Amino acid sequence: MRYYLLLIYCFLTFSGFSQKSDPNAKADSVTYYLELSNFHKDNFSFEKALSFAKKAQALSEKNKFKKNLADSYLAIGGIFYQLSKTDLAVENLIRALSIYNTLTPSPNQAYCYYSLGLSYLDKKNYNLADNYFNKAANEYQQINIPDAVDLITLQKGIILKQKGNKELAVKNFKTIVNKDNSDNLFETKSEAYYQLAEIMKAQNRDGAIKYLEKAYAISKENTNNTQKLKIIKRLSELHDQNNASNQSLLYLKQFVRLRDSIMGIRNKTIGSPVYEKFIADDQLRAIDKMNKESSIQEKSVKFSKLISILSIALISILSLLSLSLYKNNIIRTKTNQLLKDKNLELETAKEKAEKASKARAEFLSTVSHELRTPLNAINGITHILLEDNPKPEQMHYLNSLKFSGNYLLTFINDILEINRVESDVVEVEKIPFDLRELLENILNSFTEIANKNKTVYHLQIDEKIPSTLIGDPTKLSQVFINLINNAIKFTKKGDVWISATLVKEKAKSVKIYFEVKDTGIGIPKEKQETIFDSFTQGSVEINRKYGGTGLGLAIVKRLVHILGGKIKLESEINKGCTFFFDLSFKVSEKKIVKKPEIVYEDSWLDGKNILLVEDNKINQMITQKMLERKNMSCFIIENGEDAVNHLKENKYDLVLMDVHLPGINGTTATAEIRKFDTETPIVALTAISLDENREMLLSFGMNEVITKPFNPDKFYEIIAVTIHQKLNTV
Repeated sequence: MRYYLLLIYCFLTFSGFSQKSDPNAKADSVTYYLELSNFHKDNFSFEKALSFAKKAQALSEKNKFKKNLADSYLAIGGIFYQLSKTDLAVENLIRALSIYNTLTPSPNQAYCYYSLGLSYLDKKNYNLADNYFNKAANEYQQINIPDAVDLITLQKGIILKQKGNKELAVKNFKTIVNKDNSDNLFETKSEAYYQLAEIMKAQNRDGAIKYLEKAYAISKENTNNTQKLKIIKRLSELHDQNNASNQSLLYLKQFVRLRDSIMGIRNKTIGSPVYEKFIADDQLRAIDKMNKESSIQEKSVKFSKLISILSIALISILSLLSLSLYKNNIIRTKTNQLLKDKNLELETAKEKAEKASKARAEFLSTVSHELRTPLNAINGITHILLEDNPKPEQMHYLNSLKFSGNYLLTFINDILEINRVESDVVEVEKIPFDLRELLENILNSFTEIANKNKTVYHLQIDEKIPSTLIGDPTKLSQVFINLINNAIKFTKKGDVWISATLVKEKAKSVKIYFEVKDTGIGIPKEKQETIFDSFTQGSVEINRKYGGTGLGLAIVKRLVHILGGKIKLESEINKGCTFFFDLSFKVSEKKIVKKPEIVYEDSWLDGKNILLVEDNKINQMITQKMLERKNMSCFIIENGEDAVNHLKENKYDLVLMDVHLPGINGTTATAEIRKFDTETPIVALTAISLDENREMLLSFGMNEVITKPFNPDKFYEIIAVTIHQKLNTV
């Protein structure tokens, strides 16, 4: 794989680096240094290659040659990649990409995306690798380099193979091997045959050998000895497994000769670890800079002494003026009395404002809670109608109804959430969690929408951050979901960066700087002070074009405050936004034990008897229909007292208990049932309000909670998993 990086790099050096983009002699020197760097890298003399690349970088920075500076970082990244220093390679490639994105599209920019794809493929981060390969493919198609697109097809096939999707991987590899031979395609076809053999060797060893022989025949047409080496080795192994000892021995001898030849070349050229010398040189430059700053500070100290002398003189003068302040004491006493009177008035006004705020919160909570019941009917009936094979002309109306219901549900949830975080009932959890896993999972959930918007996201997590922190992962997830969703939504064909950097470390705690940056539409200066207010967006036009409730950033601001931080914003129109904040966490010494995910099957629901305790007739009908669609039987009771008496004499696989019932409510009924029946699973049905939460409902003996309006998939999943867990514990 590393040889493909070298192949494209050689092509770009010929087509890009050798061209004089600037007649200036200094720009020519940069190009010359980069050509020397590439020559020494081709001959495995990485120390010299890195030295010339650094000279090119320094000269480009000094003279502000943007393109040449990007080319220099690209060259350094390529060298570190060949030295297997993937993290250093990624760091330099991202620096190059940040500059290329400000220039017109070029082969070097496409190659930079491709190199990042290879780097993340080595790091086994297949989603990011796939993202970068897609970006590279788009660039290569625009600048018409078809052979590079074939290389990307090969790498995407390797990703599919690693993910276990062998069918699509084989399709990618066969697309390449079926092409006509050309000088630029020999290595690509050879690698494609090798990958086909790797997939086939477990089921059809003879077929795998045939693919390898084709790969070996093609590899003779190029100079990539590393590729030949792995093909010969695999041929020897497969012939040995077929008991063809002579053939196996023949290939083994070829393998040993070629390996010894390669090792001889590398031992003469590589020498001591190059990257260590590179880092040491950077550190020396940093020390020199610190010495210069120290000299400046010494001059500052002398100046400070002079200021101190002048300050003493000034204090003497001010002492004389203090006499006049005595006369002001009488006036001050009178003023203080007036201030006390005003403070009493302000306290009274504050109490009234707090009461008004509380009344507002209770009103919004009640309204959002009461809206859930009819909304459950709308969404439920829509779901049932969509599954009843409606007429084609009815699909548009039903889908519009479904979209409107989901939008209204999101709006209601945001209203409930903003009231919850502004109330005093919010508690901060302190549980162990893995920050890297949390951010990666959030980003993976946005892969589809990012690809749709042609947005590339980058995740940068400081390696110094401990693997397990103690905090509130739920609230932290809400913050990043809102920020990343906004960044991707307002960034078309751009980039989004998510970074976490360690800024302070103590014995058992750390302080981390978080940043979400995008290259989207930006926020006007006049809107930046109010953008975190409820129901606020950049403009009416933005609301019409992109939608949204205008509550996301208000929720984010409050959650960050609850977690102990303060979110800030930097933005410029058409250049993007940067949201950033600091949070402190304690460090956990224990590793997180991951619970296995349970994937339910419809067979778990087949034939199950369900008791539904619900007083609303429409909800009864919808819930019964949804249960019967999965071959479950449903018996309905309308109040808590009857449900308690009924369960004393009847058995069910599961009870769906509405929380708000006439007479005794669902929580009281559950507590009564648990006095004589501790085994039957009970799942709460609730249009959850401000003073309700999952933990409170579970404390009455309920096994799980389903929130109205129902999400059909989540509805069936909770019922199936709850019944399955009960059966496995019996």
